[in-house]
Amino acid sequence: MADNTLINGKATTEITCLDRGLQYGDGVFETVALDNGKLLCWDEHIERLNLGCKRLNIPVENSKTLKNEALSLIRSDKKGVIKIMITRGQGGRGYAIPDQVETGRIISLYPFPRHPENNANGISVRICEYKYAHNEMLAGIKHMNRLEQVIARSEWSNTDIAEGVVLDKGNNVIEGTMSNIFCVNNRVLLTPELNLCGVEGIIRNKILELAPSLGINTEVKTISLDELKDADEIFVCNSVIGLWPVIKLEEQAFSVGNITKQIRQALRETNSIPL
Repeated sequence: MADNTLINGKATTEITCLDRGLQYGDGVFETVALDNGKLLCWDEHIERLNLGCKRLNIPVENSKTLKNEALSLIRSDKKGVIKIMITRGQGGRGYAIPDQVETGRIISLYPFPRHPENNANGISVRICEYKYAHNEMLAGIKHMNRLEQVIARSEWSNTDIAEGVVLDKGNNVIEGTMSNIFCVNNRVLLTPELNLCGVEGIIRNKILELAPSLGINTEVKTISLDELKDADEIFVCNSVIGLWPVIKLEEQAFSVGNITKQIRQALRETNSIPL
């Protein structure tokens, strides 16, 4: 694995136990799909990475350095996943931020995950019991503390269920444990507002950008669980899985609709998701 990981530019997998990313989850990360030797949506991932660093007051890394190091790991790999982690670096015990910060930069190449091929035709999802807390400061960014997602994902082991829908304390739909969620009601494409919790996914934002050119009206809003269940179409998305239609929510069946198909085709044509 050392050949597939760079820490501050050096081939190693060892990191000090004093790193604040390990101590407190003090950092941000991005997961970039590698398809046919290309880093998909690279600029968008770096933009969100930088946003997260600025939000947490972590020095922003040089984007050229990040890209050069990511590309150096690819070699003969045509498909995979590049993960970039930026931590606040080393610090002593205690939450106070050190006077001088030297960030930690971790870039790794992983094999592309082996999801069931039929997921592209439709998946079954469940409603998670765990509910997200509200935190405006952390909402939207991809910070390194993923305990809420870990707790929600630990609720099931049934391999027939591909994803879980997570609500907030008000029982509003937020996202999947690893994905953003969309639904279609009366031919309007809806996705949850994420100003209080959740991650503004790269593919989520790409879909909102592409939809108007396809003649599809969109709305970002608070979505109740009842509204999700009343939807005509549902799908989930992220940078690695691309887009998966939902054909079963708990015991309720759904069809793969035309808007879902249009969106997926547009993502493929713009090289936004792995083929």
